[in-house]
Formats: sequence, C-alpha cells, structure tokens
Amino acid sequence: MVCWPRRWWLVLTVSLVLVLAVIQWAICALTFASAPAAEYSQLWGRHGELWQAGSRLPDFSFAGYHRGDDPIPDIEVVTDVTDFGADGGDNDDDTEAFRNAIRATRRGAILIPTGRYVISDLVAINKPGIVLRGAGPEKTILYFPRDLEDVRPNMGTTTSGRPTSNYSWSGGFLQIDGRDNGKELANIVEPADRGRRRIKVDRPENFRRGMSVRVELRDDASQSLIKYLYAGETGATDKLRALRRRTDFVARVAKIDKESVVIDRPLPFAIQLAWQPTVYAFVPNVSEVGIEQLGFEFPHRPYAGHFTERGANAIALVDVCDCWVRDIRIHNCDSGIFVTGRFCSLDGIAVTSDRQRDQQRNSTGHHGIQVTGDDNLVRDFDFQTRFIHDLTVAHCHGNVFCDGRGEDLSLDHHKYAPYANLFTNLDAGAGTQLWVCGGGAALGKNCAAWGTFWRITAARPLAWPPERFAPELINIVGLTTEQSSVRRPQGRWFEAIAPDELEPKNLWQAQRAIRLHGLDGRSATK
Repeated sequence: MVCWPRRWWLVLTVSLVLVLAVIQWAICALTFASAPAAEYSQLWGRHGELWQAGSRLPDFSFAGYHRGDDPIPDIEVVTDVTDFGADGGDNDDDTEAFRNAIRATRRGAILIPTGRYVISDLVAINKPGIVLRGAGPEKTILYFPRDLEDVRPNMGTTTSGRPTSNYSWSGGFLQIDGRDNGKELANIVEPADRGRRRIKVDRPENFRRGMSVRVELRDDASQSLIKYLYAGETGATDKLRALRRRTDFVARVAKIDKESVVIDRPLPFAIQLAWQPTVYAFVPNVSEVGIEQLGFEFPHRPYAGHFTERGANAIALVDVCDCWVRDIRIHNCDSGIFVTGRFCSLDGIAVTSDRQRDQQRNSTGHHGIQVTGDDNLVRDFDFQTRFIHDLTVAHCHGNVFCDGRGEDLSLDHHKYAPYANLFTNLDAGAGTQLWVCGGGAALGKNCAAWGTFWRITAARPLAWPPERFAPELINIVGLTTEQSSVRRPQGRWFEAIAPDELEPKNLWQAQRAIRLHGLDGRSATK
C-alpha cells in the first residue's frame, strides 16, 4: 500500500476543488452565452416605464375572473349527480339527473364522479354560485349523442342569405345564461379623452363609491363611432349602416365629487357627446358559476364543412360575469366554447378530434373558442386539431388570449369592430392561418384599432397582415418574422424582435403585476 505524504493529499484536494470550480464556471459561461439577450419594446420598456394609459398600447390588466384580481376559487362540494339518478356506468340518459341536481343546489359544487354520462339535451344554469366539477377530463366524460339542432331546432341564415343553423356560431349543451339588470344612472355631459378616468355626469347623486357601472356609447347616423374605432380606416361598412352599433365597458366608481365620477380604470375609448354617452349600473344576475375537470365528447363522424354545423357545441357563457371554465377537454365538436359574458376565465382548455377533415379548409370544426363579450381571459389552451376559426373575437374589446398553442392557429377577427384585444405568448404552430379571418361582407375590416399581438411564434416566418385585416393603428411586437421593424407613432407599429428575446413574454401578466402591486402611477386621476 502506497503511503502519500500529508502535503500531497492537501495539494490533490486543492487541485480537485480548482478543477471543479473551473468546470462550473465553464458551464455557467456556456449557459449565459447560449441564452438569448433580452430585448424590450419601445411601447413598454424594461419594466413598463414607457407605457401609460391612453397610449396606443391598451391596459389589458383587468381581463378575467374578478377583473384579474383573484384566482379562480375551489368551491366546496355540496351534492353529487349520482344522488339524483345519474349513472356513469351505463348508457342511459342522464340529462334529467343533471337538471335536477342543479335545481336542488342553491350554491356550491356539484360532483360528477368518474364515469361516462349521456346528455341528450341542453343543460342550463341560470342562477349564481353553481359549479359542475368532474374527477378530471380523462375520468369524467359527458357524451352528447345528438346535435342541438335535433333537440332544439334553430335555423337561420348567414349574412349572405344562406340557410344554416344558428348553432353554427352560438349555443352549447352546457349553457350558463344571465343578463344585466342595471338601470340608467346618468348622462355624460362633457367629452373625455381615451385613457382618462374622470367623467362629468348630470346626476352624480346616483353614484356610490365601489359600485359597478357600465359606460355605453351609441353610433350616430354618420357612423362616426365606427370610424373612430377603426381609426378612420373602416373598410366597407354598408351592412353596418343597417345595424345599431354601440360599445361599452364596465368599471367601478372610485370617487364622486360635485359634478364628476372617477372610475378605477382608464377609458378604453374617447367620449364624444354625439355618441350619446350614458352610464348604467352594472348588475349581472348570474356570476360565480364554474365548469371544471370534465371531458366533452361528441360522436365520431366526418366534418362536412362551413355552415353545415348542427350544434355539436360544448359550452356557452351568455351574458354572465365572473364565471369560469377550467381543466376541460373537448373532443369532436363543431364548436368548443362561446363567451358573451364579462370578466370570465377559460383556463386549461384542450381541444382534440379524430373527425375526418373537410377537404376545402382542412378543418374538423367551425369555432374553437369564440369571444364576443368584453374583458375575458383565455389562457393555457391547446388546439390539437384545426378549426375554420380557432380563436374568434367580434364586436368586443379588452379580451386576452395567452399561453396557448395550436396546430395552425387562426386569430379570427370576425368584423363588427373588435378593438383593443390582446394575443400574447402564443405558439401558432404551422403559421399558415394566423391572419385568416371570417365575417360577412361590408361589415368593416376584420380588426379595429389597438389590436395587440405580442410574442407569437410559428414554424414559418410571419408578416404584417394584409390591408383588409386592420387599420394601421394596431400593435405587433415579437413575431417569428423576416421583416424589418416599422415604428410609426400614429401609424404602423411592427417591432421585429425575436420572440425568444422579447421581454416580457406575456404582456397581460406584466400589466397585471404592475396594477396589483401598486406600481403604476402614470395613469393618475385626471
């Protein structure tokens, strides 16, 4: 046995420590060298210091359940559908058992245990505080053997006069139905700029601090409101002339003084007296309803194509507030989810299909998720198939779509002036359908002003959308692209930042963090 001198052991130990330190340094250096350098938008800056309310970059931080202030709650289970006769182990119809469970539950979660349940007709929730909860989207399956058109006929026509079912663009087998019962409070009597929080009203005595209010604008005969929302680039609007166009938004009263009301969020539009600006109380009658941890399945059959749909639709949220859908899988649908409510969250939505695709559009359904309400949040979605319109917005604003992916995403702006909606941190897949949109003729350009597209990756280079898509006053930051940047303060804004280098990656999260942590002093009350 060799006996090493003590000092040699010391030398050897020190040498090993030095070698390990060099290796660690080399690993860190390589990691740092390989990590892309962060880049920041000139609309935002490093920490949001370049952004302010009223700029061309809207405030999206209020989107989602409880205006983005609170997480979706875990509601206590109070009943079980099997107590009302539902059986997930047979092929019998469970529709009435579900309806009876909802009728019998005042508030709380209704458990749907592991199994496969047959639903043959619409199941509606029209009261607050009800949650339908399964054991997981792979364990609790709701199966729908029929179409809505078969059980609730609802034929109509397209804008071009083609006969089709109205379920082609609306309705769901699980439907949450509500309405706003708010009454008129006051007229706005003085113009206000976009981004302001103070509005002058004729009856300030009707307001109280903390109440929710809805500010509504109505278009005039010259369509000046529509022209404003399109930043003067409307496209053809002949058929919009026959429609009474209006827009509104919901805020809370922060302060009341002698002649004015101060709201807690910036105006998303300017106010002109020609648009008959009116303030209403916002009093939704259905809220705090959830659908979670469920799988939805429809029969396996070929998809016949556009406007052939008969209502294999999963969920509809209609004129509700502060509701949610989370941890859901939808299989073989015509359309997945329709939302016309406010401050609702869709979180963790997977959509799959093994339908035969229509040959013309290579799609298995019509609408993946359609939002026509305001200030809703759609996050963490996974489209493992293709729809004619994957994500749809129409005549709405303030909605956020983030942290999602698709086989070949289409960001469908369906006309009627959808303005100031955000698409951020998305994987568009193949990237061939990004700007492919629908909507009838002469209903304006697809997208209106302040639409924002922030960090969108794709397998192929993306470009500024065609002229028919939107006015110049939209924001595109951080696309997979080979184009160069164009930054015009009052026109086209295209920042060709590599998506992997853009910070923040999720603009909604960044804006929300600023607001909730009280760091935003740039949009002070005026």
